[in-house]
Amino acid sequence: MTVEVVILALIAAFLGLRLYSVLGRRAEHEEETIQGRIEPRADAGSPAAPRTVTPALPERAQLRPAQPVRRELPGVLPAAERGLREIATADRRFDALIFLQGARGAYRLILDAFWKGDKDQLAHLCDRDVYQGFASAIDARAAAGETLDNRLVRIEDATIVDAVLEGTLARITVRFTADIAAVTRNADGLVVAGSLDDAIEARDLWTFSRDVTAAGPDWLLDETDEA
Repeated sequence: MTVEVVILALIAAFLGLRLYSVLGRRAEHEEETIQGRIEPRADAGSPAAPRTVTPALPERAQLRPAQPVRRELPGVLPAAERGLREIATADRRFDALIFLQGARGAYRLILDAFWKGDKDQLAHLCDRDVYQGFASAIDARAAAGETLDNRLVRIEDATIVDAVLEGTLARITVRFTADIAAVTRNADGLVVAGSLDDAIEARDLWTFSRDVTAAGPDWLLDETDEA
């Protein structure tokens, strides 16, 4: 019995040592693995761990707002834009493009009335001074027994070149470029000047005016000149 007990004790001791040896090594290995995940060691010979670099944001002073794009009005010279803005501020109904369309129509109507000698039409479209100039030319033509057989072929261009607000009086100058077929006939109907077959180029500077406080929208021709 004694010998058997001793042999069993030796076997148990041997198995215990083997079990401690296996479990002890596994625990040490796992401990090193966990420690390595939390606190990695930077050895002199090993490459450093990659770092994440966050790009720097631009400074506030470097962020500049986009510059507005300047758009010119069609049919308007830059020199006239300030005056047009002042007129539009004084009269909320004013629109430069609509005015320019009306000016082209007035150019045609006034020329046609003058050529036909229609003083009533001219009186509604012109101020007193311009009307008097047209009326005097019509009377002189009638006294000479001459008539005009003119025709506006086309308006090549109409451009606002100047605009000003004088108190409540708005004045806008338009440069017209047009092709006109002009013929003058005597009392017998014979052609004494011009030709209907050859149109001539006319360049005129017409200034229209209107009181911005007036209820009516009508503009009157108050000055004429050659461009």
